[in-house]
Formats: sequence, C-alpha cells, structure tokens
Amino acid sequence: MQEKLLVLSGSLGDGHMQAAKAIVEASEICKPGMSVKVIDLMEWIHPRMHVIERYCFLQGVKHLPSLYGFLYQKTREDSPIMALLKKFRQSSLHRLMELIHREKPTVLVSTFPPASAALSLMKEKRMTLLTTVTIITDHSDHSYWIHPYTDLYLVGSQEVGEALLKKEVPLHKIVVTGIPVRPAYSQPSCKKQLREKLGLDPASFVVLVMGGGCGMIKGNFVEGLKSDQFPANVQFVFVCGRNVKLLHRLSETFQGRSNVWLKGYIDGIQDWMACADVLITKPGGLTTSEAQAVQLPMILFESTLGQERDNANYLTRKGVAVWCQEDNLPAQLKHMMENPELLQAMREKAGRSRQQHAAVQAVRQIMNLSGPAVKYGYV
Repeated sequence: MQEKLLVLSGSLGDGHMQAAKAIVEASEICKPGMSVKVIDLMEWIHPRMHVIERYCFLQGVKHLPSLYGFLYQKTREDSPIMALLKKFRQSSLHRLMELIHREKPTVLVSTFPPASAALSLMKEKRMTLLTTVTIITDHSDHSYWIHPYTDLYLVGSQEVGEALLKKEVPLHKIVVTGIPVRPAYSQPSCKKQLREKLGLDPASFVVLVMGGGCGMIKGNFVEGLKSDQFPANVQFVFVCGRNVKLLHRLSETFQGRSNVWLKGYIDGIQDWMACADVLITKPGGLTTSEAQAVQLPMILFESTLGQERDNANYLTRKGVAVWCQEDNLPAQLKHMMENPELLQAMREKAGRSRQQHAAVQAVRQIMNLSGPAVKYGYV
C-alpha cells in the first residue's frame, strides 16, 4: 500500500500552515512520489464559518492580547476550561471521518492543536486506528497540544521534550527534530549574491522587519525609525504580510525614504532572511525557527501572547535573540549595530543551537513509525 500522509493544519496565524508546507516539501526529498495532502481543519469542518472564526480570532489577538495571554496561562495545564476546548461535536468528528475515508491516508499528522485534539478523540472512540503524529510548532508544552491517544510528538527542542516528560508523556512518544521549516532554509547561500539579486546594496546594514503573516507591526517602533539616529548605510525592509492597510500606512509614513523597502506577503522569504543582518519580529515559532536556521540574529517585540512568550524565553536563553518593548526597539537596534561582536556571537550561537534539516528529520520519523520505537533525543 502506498504511503500517504494527511496533514491537518489551521489558518489561525500563519505558522501552522507553514509547518505543514515544510512537511510537503521535505517528503519530496525523503521519498519522491509519496502522497502528502494538507487540509485546513476548521475550513473542512465549518466551510461556511471558518472565515468568520479566523477573523474573530485575529481581532481578539490584535485588540485583546492580554486576555489571550491570560487564558493561555490559565489553560497551560489541564483544566475544566481545557477539557471543553478538547471536545468536539459528534457531527464535526463524522465530518473529519468523511475526509479520512476519502483520502485513505496511512498516517495522520497534525500541526494545529485542535486537530491533535480531534484525532485523539477519534482514536478514543475507535473511529480510526491510524497512527497519529503531532508536530508542536512552538517551544511550548501547552496542554492543548497534549492528548492521550497521540502516538508521536515531534518537538522543537530538548527543553520541550523534557517538559512533555514531566507531563507524563511516555519517553518513546517524543522525538526532538526541531520545528520544521522549509528545506530551502538549510541550503548554503552567499549574502553578497543574494543582495545583488534582490536589489539591495551589498555594503549596507540590512534590517528585516516582520510582523507575521498578518503583518502585526505597531506604530511605536515605526515612529522611532523616522528619526535620523541611524547611519545612511542602513536599509530597512518591512514585510507586511497580508496586511494591506499596514502596507499603505507605511507607504505614507516613509514616502520619499530611499532606504526603506516595503513588501507585502512574500512566499520565498528565506532569501531576504539570508541576506539580512538583523531580524525584528514578533516571536512566532515558525518565523524564529526560519531565522535560526539561517543564523540571523533577532530582536523580538515584547508579546503578551503565551506561545510567543515561550518562544522568546527559549530564544533568549539560547542567546540568539534579545527581547524588548517596542518603545525601546530603535535603541536596541542601534546598540546591536554599534557592537558587531555581539551580532557575531548571536550568529555563532544560532549555528550551534539550530536543528538542521528539521522538516526532513520530521518526515523520516513519520516514515519510520512502522519500524522500531523511535529514540528520544536529537536526531
């Protein structure tokens, strides 16, 4: 029987889908011809409601981040609230079962916490006996990722693996692969050639500013960049994602500034990361893992979102990023520019702590599930 992966993901934020796409690309390297299908779980279960659900989620994150952070911490461990979130209506499970019958996968993979919950519940009810794999896309041990009938957890770091052990996840169910990023991030590149290709000055200091797929870049930092405190050779590249309003606002703010580049959504962001000197971003799991893969030092927005705090704590402990409030970002950036030895140290630490070929390693672990029990630790 031909191996076929069904990857369930979600579009609440961009990282879950990016991890799923990384699995697709890595499977073409590991086993060309193997079928991998990615499905947005909420779109499949609620085809008419998923756009509204996504909009409400993003508005909540944007306007009530402190409430989101509070709820995240309150549900970090299993609780009555978490038990409700892990439940699915029977009709939703039957809808998911229709998908499984249609696609006939050999393994079920999740890069999205609600998908992990649904798959575990289906196995509990014996609606499926297929092997289920959860890929945790943040440096987090939040209880929404953890379910009794999950067969394998692929995690981003040794620390997360140890945290899962403390939550009584069996040793043989945990493998540290790194958070899966597209294989292109593991390819060697020449910064000078990339800058020439993209139209950037090879001799400049390039600052890449990203706010995730939804372009969450606030005004305080932008106002700080309008001053003349930065040298003339600094080039700023703002990636606004799908946030068209932000793109228009920044176009007005930086009108006439030749050292400011404005971009919308970029699918091949790896080239821009590989040719940058510093990345300023919110600490999403996928974006920061991509930066770590190309050894790009990071300045992280202060965030009240729980999983982003987990990521920021991990990255700052590793010495590959600094974390500060948006008001202080211009000063922090200037400090790093004036201390090249600090940037070099961060690049070296990123090189030591990154998980090379994480997506390929993840696919190999998934393919090996029918063999001997996987071994806990770095692969």
